[in-house]
Amino acid sequence: MRAALEAILMVVDEPVPEADLAKAVDLPADRVRDILAELAAEYTAAGRGFDLREVAGGWRIYTRPEYAPVVERFVRDGQQARLTQAALETLAVVAYRQPVSRARVSAVRGVNSDGVMRTLVARGLIEEAGTDPESQAVLYRTTNYFLEKLGLRSLDELPELAPFLPDDVEILEENQ
Repeated sequence: MRAALEAILMVVDEPVPEADLAKAVDLPADRVRDILAELAAEYTAAGRGFDLREVAGGWRIYTRPEYAPVVERFVRDGQQARLTQAALETLAVVAYRQPVSRARVSAVRGVNSDGVMRTLVARGLIEEAGTDPESQAVLYRTTNYFLEKLGLRSLDELPELAPFLPDDVEILEENQ
């Protein structure tokens, strides 16, 4: 079953929940978890160029951080696909305020964020999350791909913002 789990993990393009893996190999989920933990430990001990991680509610094989620059050069062939400062700010607003409308993101940032929001949707980092019942505005939230890229299991692992905010942030919020 170890080899079967490895084979599945080699072809997935997003983290796979243990329950799905357990169903695929016809084993109890707790046994699959044990096998995955063993595989992850083996990959680390052997110094492989990849490791097995649990992120965004599932398991996936990733390049080890020390080899990321080499893989990135190979895959991107020298192209940069970094997010702009505006995109990072917008993504942070969505991550901490979700579900949130474009108008609210723009109000928090103080500039129109429509174009940046479209870019983040196109890159798969945010997605539509329904509509606001009062204003009928489209609401947005982060995706599992966002969690995966940040190496987070859930949004609960986002760092606290309080240490980075001004003391009068509540007054500023009320004045908007």
